[in-house]
Amino acid sequence: QVQVVESGGGSVQPGGSLTLACVVSGFTFDDYAIGWFRQAPAKEREGVSCLSNTDASTHYADSVKGRFTISRDNGKNTVYLQMNNLKPEDTAVYYCAAKPGDYLILVSDMYNYWGQGTQVTVSS
Repeated sequence: QVQVVESGGGSVQPGGSLTLACVVSGFTFDDYAIGWFRQAPAKEREGVSCLSNTDASTHYADSVKGRFTISRDNGKNTVYLQMNNLKPEDTAVYYCAAKPGDYLILVSDMYNYWGQGTQVTVSS
């Protein structure tokens, strides 16, 4: 049974930090690239960052470059998204997703497995 479970969301003030975690099971973690997506109210889902399963290469949306860092711990089947200097426009539900192979692309249709999401709210 495939499971993708996000955690770590919450409410923070602008400039604050959060670390999201994504724990996966039910498939071979090492064979999948992992991506983070987000969806704000009344907006389309957008790609935030993704990480290769082979060479640790990464890709970030321009809106989060320099503020967010993605990493993975293969021993724990876990991917993290460290989010610093958060802004109100980062407010959204954040989703973790997995796609087979190591080609990095932030297109949601390419991802097979999805979590239920975790809410991040940035507000003063």
